[in-house]
Amino acid sequence: MAPCSNFAIGTGRVALPLAARGIPVHGIDISTAMVEQLRAKPGGNQIDVTIADMATVALDRTFRLAYLVYNTISNLITQDEQVECFRNVARHLEPGGRFVIEVGVPQLRRLPPGETLRVFDLSPTHVGVDEYDTVNQIDVSHHWFVIDGWLQTFASRHRYTWPPELDLMARLAGMELVGRYANWDRSPFTADSEQHVSVWEKPAS
Repeated sequence: MAPCSNFAIGTGRVALPLAARGIPVHGIDISTAMVEQLRAKPGGNQIDVTIADMATVALDRTFRLAYLVYNTISNLITQDEQVECFRNVARHLEPGGRFVIEVGVPQLRRLPPGETLRVFDLSPTHVGVDEYDTVNQIDVSHHWFVIDGWLQTFASRHRYTWPPELDLMARLAGMELVGRYANWDRSPFTADSEQHVSVWEKPAS
């Protein structure tokens, strides 16, 4: 079976089930701590992983499939980095190979006029707030957790993108859109979809 590449493999949430089904997976991740968690899981030591930046890594092999899931493209917080990631994926795809992304759609329609904050989760143990910089397409995700009676905070910075912008990045990298869905079940993508799974293909010739 043709190998695939998991860009930003992390702790192996997707790679491990694929490997368990006999699909060869090669992982790329910049975080040694995340890869250590992968290694600690059953089957984690059997997956080949390169510690590197997914936007610039240069491997001496190509793949039939590359995937980047769970909003990870937004961890590259400049447009230039995101464009280079698409180009790097294309360099590592075989002719006819495909690139799959899972990423959220910015929920800016839910912002009242003039507001920059949106509460996306509110419970006795967690408060989640997105803070949008709409000029620079930056979303800072703020979290407050109550764990064992203690308050813990966490914030992460992301660059959000729109589907047509990702399509343009793919075209700049020499790939073409072949499918877009609202979820992994291939349900139709609509104006109300909160995420999308998109598939681009590198031409066979």
